[in-house]
Amino acid sequence: MGPELRHLRYLIAVAEHGNFTRAAEELRISQPTLSQQIKQLERVVGVQLLDRSGRSVRPTDAGEAYVHYAQRALRELAAADRAVLDVADLSRGHLRLAVTPTFTAYLIGPLVEALHAHHPGITLDLREMTQDRIEASLLADDLDLGIAFAGTHLPGITATALFTETLSLVVTTDRAQGRGDRPVPVRDLVDQKLALLSSDFATRIHIDGYFAQHRVSPPIAVEANTIQALTEIVRRTGLLATVLPDAVTDDHPHLRPIPIDPPLPARVATLLHRESAYESAAARAFTRIAHDLVRARGYTPA
Repeated sequence: MGPELRHLRYLIAVAEHGNFTRAAEELRISQPTLSQQIKQLERVVGVQLLDRSGRSVRPTDAGEAYVHYAQRALRELAAADRAVLDVADLSRGHLRLAVTPTFTAYLIGPLVEALHAHHPGITLDLREMTQDRIEASLLADDLDLGIAFAGTHLPGITATALFTETLSLVVTTDRAQGRGDRPVPVRDLVDQKLALLSSDFATRIHIDGYFAQHRVSPPIAVEANTIQALTEIVRRTGLLATVLPDAVTDDHPHLRPIPIDPPLPARVATLLHRESAYESAAARAFTRIAHDLVRARGYTPA
């Protein structure tokens, strides 16, 4: 008789916690029952999977290998369950999506609106997180899709280009009147007070790198951890400016992007997914909607 699914879950829990007591609490079974089940698994497999000799419990070499494949097996079974529940006509479905923070300011609202308009039966689990966490969550099968940027990705992650994101100086429409499309020389920003995202954001690091490259240090009057705060501050003060993706101004008629010369390096927005992962009907529908929406909005092709 081979191992059962509960044996795999029990072994993974002990390996992750390094402790039978904490693992048993998470699994909501008694510690003696958990210990007995692990011993039963070891008898079935024919090798010792856990080293119990130290202060903490850790997998043996054989246990490390077994845990790796047990985790993979459980991920594949979870994908199989979703495939069985998937409905091709999209009368129902579920999508697990994560995005890096700046996309919540201008892209997610229109995407969710379009998804709900076309497929109201699809429920959405939306999360905001850093790109490294998105990729790790995709590999762990905790997400179906991610929206982030092109670059170096973890092995097993596939990126599909959506559009090219450009960043500009963002000011009020009143201040922009009369400029036409004339860019602002970067050296002219030395006296321009700015409101910028905090250094927790990859976008801020991108901006700081650009300023350092061109040896300018504009005065930073405000740092904020939301784009909504920045757009409101620029709108209300009238004198402060910010640096954000041009697309942020699409839904803010009181703001206008002004290009900087030389331009900030563009970034390619991408859809991320795990290689060889099951692609649900909901994920396929969202991918089509995303590509249609960026074309309709006139975003620069990747």
